[in-house]
Amino acid sequence: MSPSTPLPVQAPVAFLGVTRSATGCLWRDRLDPRGAAKALAIAQRFQLPEMLARVVAGRGIELDAVEDFLDPTIRKLLPDPFSLTQMEAAAQRIADAATRGEKVAIFGDYDVDGATSSALMAWHLRHCGLDPLIHIPDRIFEGYGPNVDAIRSLADRGATLLITVDCGTTSFEPFAEAKRRGMDVVVIDHHQAGDELPIVDALVNPNRLDDLSGLGHLAAVGLVLVTLVAVNRELRGRGFWNAVRPEPDLLGQLHHVALGTVADVVPLIGLNRAFVAKGLIAMRRRDHIGHTALMDVARLNGPPEAWHLGFMLGPRINAGGRIGKADLGVRLLLEGDVSEAARIAADLDRLNEERRAIERAAVEQAEAEALASLGFEDKGTVIITASEGWHPGVVGLVAARLKEKFGRPAFAVALEPGGTGTGSGRSIAGVDLGKAVRQAVHDGILAKGGGHAMAAGVTLRKERLAEFRAAMEAALGEDVRKARHVNELLIDGAVSARAVTPDFVAMLNRAAPYGAGNPEPVIALPAHQLVYADPVGEAHLRLRFKAGDGAVVNGIAFRSVGQKLGQALLENRGQPLHVAGTLAVDRWQGNERVQLRVSDVAVPDPGPAVIR
Repeated sequence: MSPSTPLPVQAPVAFLGVTRSATGCLWRDRLDPRGAAKALAIAQRFQLPEMLARVVAGRGIELDAVEDFLDPTIRKLLPDPFSLTQMEAAAQRIADAATRGEKVAIFGDYDVDGATSSALMAWHLRHCGLDPLIHIPDRIFEGYGPNVDAIRSLADRGATLLITVDCGTTSFEPFAEAKRRGMDVVVIDHHQAGDELPIVDALVNPNRLDDLSGLGHLAAVGLVLVTLVAVNRELRGRGFWNAVRPEPDLLGQLHHVALGTVADVVPLIGLNRAFVAKGLIAMRRRDHIGHTALMDVARLNGPPEAWHLGFMLGPRINAGGRIGKADLGVRLLLEGDVSEAARIAADLDRLNEERRAIERAAVEQAEAEALASLGFEDKGTVIITASEGWHPGVVGLVAARLKEKFGRPAFAVALEPGGTGTGSGRSIAGVDLGKAVRQAVHDGILAKGGGHAMAAGVTLRKERLAEFRAAMEAALGEDVRKARHVNELLIDGAVSARAVTPDFVAMLNRAAPYGAGNPEPVIALPAHQLVYADPVGEAHLRLRFKAGDGAVVNGIAFRSVGQKLGQALLENRGQPLHVAGTLAVDRWQGNERVQLRVSDVAVPDPGPAVIR
């Protein structure tokens, strides 16, 4: 072979021979040959079951990091807080407020990360003997981040220090007003920052361009905890803590950090893994009044896991900020009375049900509009829908549903009677939405906009919608085409129904917590007969699969009715199918049984299946 002759490229072998599944995916082994060799080495060195070793290797964990991955500890992973730019100034100013007995105002975001960040900061300041003001902005009337009117109100109430959490990096005019009113400002935020920053006393943000801490993956609540470690150190040096006022136990507040970290969908790597792993242990003790009330109203059976925080607890906290009173979540997390906590949790549960009904109606309308714009030829690479009837609090959820259904970036915009629209966008892997939105702001198409690669917020006039659609197609079209061309489902391993037991799930959960950056293991069941498939709840399918030896496993396919997956399942009742999904233990009336959450299926080829 001459030097100019290209080397032959071997196409990846399809897992179980599935080259095109019901959802149009190629199934692939998550481990290439090098990864499989690493899995074998991990299994042998640490005496781990083969499947667990495959899961660990599939997350890119090197041999010398396996023990820390399986048992992440905060003590080992917590950095020196002063590695963050301006952390020392922030800690000193907050410590000054504590020693002087100042009136401090906390300004937080209206989502779960903002609520938990505000609650954690308020708890600490109360422990210092202060009575902080807390302001969570109304999503509709105030919008995201600090605003001038709120700043004036807090100043009028005597605040001399303003601490913003999960917001503030781009709040130039509100902070100028704070300075005019004699307030100092400390910002604790994690959102993307530009070249210019507002003039404040300290701006702690690992994503500012001059920060070299490497902590950009932290949620705001994790950043608040690191800040309070620095504040405790500063106050310790000043002799502030004593027998009457002991140093507060920050690790006792990891309930908040775990909930905010999971709900904000930051990657569960490094310190975040430790925060969530230890926070879940704290939540299982059920010794925090607000979190316990939230778990009870969500009817959470058994010990909480990371997905419970993201899909059961987080949405209820969020419901207050979306369609109710923005501060309900913070109030619940700070409530010391069991009866009052139960009442607030019930309010959040009711608001969450209302939110779901509002969301369902908007999603139906948005899907119809999207289908009409895409047409039978499935043309277009970005979906942009808008309506005057939508609640601004659910547009992000609508965009997420559109992205899931159509497999491309999607925006949903709520139009106000005056012609201004506020919307949210959600992206797919490999397509940077935030960059495109910031460019549209620069080009004058959007009045406001920003975000990150996977999510963005926009404000625009109704008459600019067509221009915005064209700009997104031009900016993202090629990246979307490339991303959608690679439609793969990565499989961690294959087993039979006989092996799917609570002990098997517990073994896999040694590599938990799972979430963003540490995906749940996808397990395949080869050629299992679909013996039962019936709709249940909101467009879900309840399923049962049987192996050749008669062993049975129950399954559920969420939101699959009317989708390609649901159609394939209903059309293949009684037939053998290759099945892929994630495993969870379903606890009901004291009984434990494993449930497969089905994400894809494929009809087996007539010949023998190839697992690798």
